[in-house]
Amino acid sequence: MSRKYKFGDSSELYFKSFAVINWLDLFIRKEYKDIVLESWRFCQKEKGLEIYGWCIMTSHIHMIVGTTGRPLEKTIGEMKSFTSRSLRKAIQENSQESRREWIMEMMQQAGLDNSNNNDWQLWQQHNQPLELRTPEIFHQKLQYIHYNPVEAGFIEREEDYLYSSARDFYGKKGLVELSYIV
Repeated sequence: MSRKYKFGDSSELYFKSFAVINWLDLFIRKEYKDIVLESWRFCQKEKGLEIYGWCIMTSHIHMIVGTTGRPLEKTIGEMKSFTSRSLRKAIQENSQESRREWIMEMMQQAGLDNSNNNDWQLWQQHNQPLELRTPEIFHQKLQYIHYNPVEAGFIEREEDYLYSSARDFYGKKGLVELSYIV
């Protein structure tokens, strides 16, 4: 049985988390985070993805997203599929990746354990999107996203974490163009 959750109204904003299978610390390498960022930029330009907040942690990603002109579920699905394939290839081809065999084995086992996949899986499938119905809920989730690296002990101030939209809210240039609520 699939544990995928559907987006309701694509005209609304959603808080969405994506976790790597078995909570593997995949995003400790810059090149893997960069693949995710490039995918987001493409989806922003070509698929109407709007990003209001985000943070890439070592084993998971948090985002506040919306869309223009197409179903959000479709855009997110395509983004997850593309990043999954691209990350798999990057792991396989990275001669510096000391964990390559172990990561590939974990992805293959997860794929075998899930009847919806053919031979491998990168993302967990039970991350439920949360519709952000009020400005209060939006701000609470944005604060949660930005505070995540502080809570994990990576940094002392949220604006110092490079792989987060918090920088944009402190006058620093972030890595991804944001959409803002007016």
